[in-house]
Amino acid sequence: MRILQILCVLFFMVASFFTGAFLFVVHNRCIDFSALEQYDPGKPSILLDDQGHEWARFQLDRRKPIAYNNIPPHLAHAFLAIEDRAFFEHIGISYKGIIRSIIVNIYNGRVVQGASTITQQLVKLLFTDAQRTMARKLKDQIYALLVERQFTKEQILETYLNHVCFGCGIYGVEAAAQRFWGKSACDLTLEEAAALAGIVKNPGRYCPILFPLSCQSRRNLVLAKMKEARFITPEQMRSAQEQEIVLQEYEPCIVAPHLKETIRQFLEVRVGKKALYSGGLIIQTTLNREMQTIAEEQFEKQLKRLKKSIAPEVDGALISLGVRTGEIKALVGGYDFKTSKFNRAMQARRQLGSVFKAFVYAAAIEQGVRFNETEVDEFTEFVVGKNLWRPRNHDRRFENGEITLAYALSRSNNIVPIKLFLRIGASTVIECAQRCKLSGPFYPYPSLALGCVDTTLQEAAAAFNVFANNGTWVQPHCIRWVKDSWGNKLYKHEERAQRALSSYVTGQVTKVLGIGLERVRRLFPQKWLDTQGISKTGTTNDSRTCWFAGSTPDYTTLVYIGCDDNRSMGDGGVYPLRTAFPIWIGLHRNISYKSKQFAYDPALKELIIHEKTGELLSSLKQPGAIAIYV
Repeated sequence: MRILQILCVLFFMVASFFTGAFLFVVHNRCIDFSALEQYDPGKPSILLDDQGHEWARFQLDRRKPIAYNNIPPHLAHAFLAIEDRAFFEHIGISYKGIIRSIIVNIYNGRVVQGASTITQQLVKLLFTDAQRTMARKLKDQIYALLVERQFTKEQILETYLNHVCFGCGIYGVEAAAQRFWGKSACDLTLEEAAALAGIVKNPGRYCPILFPLSCQSRRNLVLAKMKEARFITPEQMRSAQEQEIVLQEYEPCIVAPHLKETIRQFLEVRVGKKALYSGGLIIQTTLNREMQTIAEEQFEKQLKRLKKSIAPEVDGALISLGVRTGEIKALVGGYDFKTSKFNRAMQARRQLGSVFKAFVYAAAIEQGVRFNETEVDEFTEFVVGKNLWRPRNHDRRFENGEITLAYALSRSNNIVPIKLFLRIGASTVIECAQRCKLSGPFYPYPSLALGCVDTTLQEAAAAFNVFANNGTWVQPHCIRWVKDSWGNKLYKHEERAQRALSSYVTGQVTKVLGIGLERVRRLFPQKWLDTQGISKTGTTNDSRTCWFAGSTPDYTTLVYIGCDDNRSMGDGGVYPLRTAFPIWIGLHRNISYKSKQFAYDPALKELIIHEKTGELLSSLKQPGAIAIYV
């Protein structure tokens, strides 16, 4: 009884379809199918560096058309064998396939099997949607009849092969051949051609970049179908099936991939996906191509060393800002963008460590403290809640005794900034840090003096940049403006800058931060900077994160090294001068500078003092002599 019902429904549907199709085709001969002859994916959007040169682009997909005469027979045969063996015989639809799929679908009560010809698939690619409904299938079949009336089989097959999707944003056999094997489609071997034909059924499942074993299994099925259709011999089939799928090593020349991804996410919301990927926008970014290239090279070289000497999981980030503008000139968001798109420069929150001490001293200077004052470096206990906290210096000793604040900051002493913190009050330090746009949260415990506060690298760079920029905070940004293809400005960065500290205060702190970097210079006698510089190192508990913050009059660059899960990197030699600093100095000694000296508040006076006692000296040539501003 059920079979009789199926046959009745089948007869009615087939009769209705062919009657409707006949009337539609007869009365509609002028539908515009020019998309088969001309395909325009729109214009890509171009990203320019700060010199006006292209460094990246946003576009919908990769398409490289190939003419039918250049398509090798075994490539065409592979697609025909698995997708539409009777392509050159039917009129755009397959009667047998329609009847078979209708029976199967009625029996199952839902759409479980299709009967699409290559012509129908092309129609779906260019004119209809991907919904698996009976209405859409009927529409595909009617349009397929029209396409077959207006174009030759060769034109249809050529267009299909140039539009079909292979996953990972790759469209067309030529683009796929070049991406997977580094060759033109006309040079593909039999097994490579079969692999391509096997992908199109489900690119998300069979793309060899993502699923090589699934692709290989599907390829072998295509080869078997080619043998059934007598396109190849059994020997050719067996020989091709024995071959493994080996893709070419693909290393695209991608500049600043983490920054590009950040820009993409921002502009998708700001201007919309359609405009971004096909609107031909011009995106003027702040990136300096030379600095970015050097930063990537230095970062990769150092991370390779650290992954061998510390742990394979070690990663990190770098960001470099223009001091006066806040423009992001270089950004490295991690070791391998292909493995992780997580932008550690903008998204990872890490404890700031001793870099925060610069803000403690700045807050103290605002309260009238001076760097030639002294404080005792000694063993101290603090009651925090119900626990005793016994801070230590990095060398775990307290042998300095009475030392100047300049000595304490330049050598990153721990005890003195804690005493200063308690002396001027937690709220004073927190308020100073907040003016420099560190977001916190801040907890008013003595440990805050040592940097127990989380921040992003970008936020920390903007805050530290205040010292190089005479007390003015500027917002980091990576886009200057965006114009459409007609030159109309769609977006323009609105500069955000505000006074965070007085130049009188930052000048005093900057002078001492320069002492620290000068001491580093004596430890590294290699090629040095062609300009003045300041710096501050930072290490968190158990060496979970190593920071190096440094500025020249032109650029502020911060680097951090650490594992994503915040595990300890160990004790042996894991500190900033061995981890983060080589990246910083590798960048800064290989770029040019317009400004060679920091500008200081003219109200400041230079004093030459003994670094420990604060005693006034007459010359910097005297033992222990340093120069400070007051």
